[in-house]
Amino acid sequence: MRFFKESEFECKCGCGLNNMSEVLKKKLDEARKIANIPFVINSACRCEEHNKNVGGELKSSHLKGLAVDIKSLTNIDNFLIVSALMNVGFKRILIYKRFIHVDMDYEKVNPILKIMR
Repeated sequence: MRFFKESEFECKCGCGLNNMSEVLKKKLDEARKIANIPFVINSACRCEEHNKNVGGELKSSHLKGLAVDIKSLTNIDNFLIVSALMNVGFKRILIYKRFIHVDMDYEKVNPILKIMR
């Protein structure tokens, strides 16, 4: 990976879990290159306890290592990040007020691009 450290994908509770999909990480790295802005990972892999503590869904894609949340505070950042994610083939993108959720969970509705504000 060119733009990310492996530690950025670890569960934020400190347990050290990192079961992130290698395909997801590769595509995310490609998207970061295209967007040409930093991607700050708010959340990636989550253990069950951490997922519960942050109010995550019971069947969260973060538990499977198939999702990341990328910090995004402006419309310009949203545009650059979402455009780059779509360019590399991501098909599940949810735009929240302060972050963009992207995943590769094919057990869920695909494709989806939705503003969650």
